[in-house]
Amino acid sequence: MTDLFEAGGLPNDAPRPLADRLRPKSLAEVVGQDHLIGPEGPIGRMVAANRPHSIVLWGPPGTGKTTIARLLSTAFKLHFEQLSAVFSGVADLKKAFDAARQRRKVGQGTLLFVDEIHRFNRSQQDSFLPVVEDGTVILVGATTENPSFELNGALLSRAQVLVLRRLDDAALETLLERVETHYGEKLALTADARETLRAMADGDGRYVLNLAEEVAALKIVKPLDPAALVAAVQKRAPLYDKSREEHYNLISALHKSIRGSDPDAALYWLARMLAGGEQPLYIARRLVRASVEDIGLADPQAVVQAIAAKDVYDFLGSPEGEIALVQCVLYLASAPKSNAVYLAHGTAMRAAADHGSLMPPAHILNAPTKLMKNLGYGKGYEYDHEAEEGFSGQNYFPDGMAREHLYRPKDTGFEREIQKRLDYWAKLRAKKSGE
Repeated sequence: MTDLFEAGGLPNDAPRPLADRLRPKSLAEVVGQDHLIGPEGPIGRMVAANRPHSIVLWGPPGTGKTTIARLLSTAFKLHFEQLSAVFSGVADLKKAFDAARQRRKVGQGTLLFVDEIHRFNRSQQDSFLPVVEDGTVILVGATTENPSFELNGALLSRAQVLVLRRLDDAALETLLERVETHYGEKLALTADARETLRAMADGDGRYVLNLAEEVAALKIVKPLDPAALVAAVQKRAPLYDKSREEHYNLISALHKSIRGSDPDAALYWLARMLAGGEQPLYIARRLVRASVEDIGLADPQAVVQAIAAKDVYDFLGSPEGEIALVQCVLYLASAPKSNAVYLAHGTAMRAAADHGSLMPPAHILNAPTKLMKNLGYGKGYEYDHEAEEGFSGQNYFPDGMAREHLYRPKDTGFEREIQKRLDYWAKLRAKKSGE
């Protein structure tokens, strides 16, 4: 199989990054993706059956998407053709398709690997449909973005989406052991520094190999501790893109941690977003939403705290104002929870849709004119403040609509007190109506 350097026209003795020199030679050497490559995984089963089909590999950087594609071409004895959606256009696609058709005539199949496939527009993605459908090419697309949002439904129906996982600690350690086998000596790192190096890689196999190559090039005798390691190599910025799926994943994790009453987890996700450069006011908006959606009247101060945090950040800016977001996250996560207000809204909207344009009962209509009074507007209305116990018990639902129980407080926080009031008024209403 032609490797990347040969394909680029570079001689065999050209300097190569360690990540390329240690690229797996077989699918069995790929680490961290056993759920796909193992005997029971979709790729493992596909290879065992010798039936290649088009797939989309979705996962973070450095998890083996390109490597898996190249190894599949070897396993199925297919010509490997690689395109990058960043640098390719319609002419490049047409050229690749035509070349695949010519190979097919002489009995040679083609595996077309398209890196960053999500960057192709809709019409470019549609151009794959006929050549995938008739088997001219086996398409292997690679993407770091959610295919559900970025790829055409027609293309997704013809290609199985396989999710690659970020490499866990064990997989990263396997790669470090391969580095040491390659160099014939241990990396000059203390145990803590080795752990720090894996953490710095953030699940990216390519990056951990690059870091290990930097450490090996230092030619030091005394092992580096974590502080010395960080000082010696380039520290990686957090993997976070405010305009892509990670943006929504992390804000969802923050919101659900608040809903789950886990202040520590909520604080972690807040820190992840701030470290990634997220707009604090975007976070503040979600905190306001969480305060009414997941806490509501269980703690009426929750929304006050959320609005105050937004105002404090507006007033102070970063980084001082971020402390207000921290305080708000901790308040919301530790507050009693109730979605009764949220559910009541949905129930009320359904009731309004179900019953159409019913008028309010006449006795609660204002009667500013004589005609309206003659029509019965306001007749029989009882002013609640003048009624016994300050409660008239009149019906305020439309005529012809049975009373509905839309708001159901939870037995938590301040809503316990609200329920007591509602129960009290329900008894008075029943008494006054003679029930």
